[in-house]
Amino acid sequence: MFLRAAWAAATAACIGLLAAAPAAVRAADWPQRPVTMVVPFPAGGPTDLVARVLARQLTGQLGQTVVVENRGGANGNIGMQHVAQTAADGYTLLYNTSSIALSPNLYTKLGFDPQRAFQAVTSTAVIPLVLLVHPSVPAKDIQSFIAYAKAQGGKLTYASASTGNVTHLGALMLLRAVGAQAMHVPYRGSAPAMTDLVGGQVQFMTNTLNDSLAFVRDGKLRALAVTGSQRSPLLPNVPTVAETVKPGFEVGAWQGVVVPKGTPPEIVARLNREILKALQTDEVRKQLAAQGAQVLGSTPEAYQQYIRDETQRWGEVIREAGVKLD
Repeated sequence: MFLRAAWAAATAACIGLLAAAPAAVRAADWPQRPVTMVVPFPAGGPTDLVARVLARQLTGQLGQTVVVENRGGANGNIGMQHVAQTAADGYTLLYNTSSIALSPNLYTKLGFDPQRAFQAVTSTAVIPLVLLVHPSVPAKDIQSFIAYAKAQGGKLTYASASTGNVTHLGALMLLRAVGAQAMHVPYRGSAPAMTDLVGGQVQFMTNTLNDSLAFVRDGKLRALAVTGSQRSPLLPNVPTVAETVKPGFEVGAWQGVVVPKGTPPEIVARLNREILKALQTDEVRKQLAAQGAQVLGSTPEAYQQYIRDETQRWGEVIREAGVKLD
């Protein structure tokens, strides 16, 4: 009886090892061909620029080309859905943004559930937003701006890159935090929104730091505050919202890497190690800093939890504001 039991146990163990072998072999040999990093936004934007910096570094580390593929549209949903439907073999990555937490709250017919569709690999970076005002606005700091906005009784207008974009919801969260109101004017992208802000057609905007710097340095717009956890080295004299009017306030356009659910854990672990290594290189840190990005990095488990937490946090803001996109 003992021998039969022992033999059965040994046989079961062997079968288990054989079943696991293909995944282990794939992980050990990965990558054997080019890897695609899908960016769910158009080429040339802030997300694309950071993704390309990372892809170049990973190409050198992995010995295989990491190709950036842009699949923009629908606030990132087209690219996300594409990756959700690809093989879970480590050869298709999603360079995701905050949209992975925003979209489930904005769309009732999304077509996929990010929590079920993706396995987190790591966070990579966060780009803070900047509260920008047209020079005609009689406010030199965020405190006087809030007072002015309240005095206008909701008549001030603010631009965003699109409805449901972090530039829209970041402003919404800021207004909610300080008890002010304003009228939202959505645009088709950051560039036309900034053009109208510079022209005075709208009064303010919370835009990503890298899209804002040139306008601030040229004196075309006034920067009153940044929404990160700390001041930006690129705008050292501009205070944070947290240090001036709302302790603990923090909003940013965060980014990371996820893969289709079911990707072998060995490949996820390898990807995590390689990306964290890339994020610590001088070249990557230098180029991300030039974009106004703060380098992050985490375990897969921590990033998965962060996405869950952000989905819940933004959900509260979106439901309260009644924002829906379908």
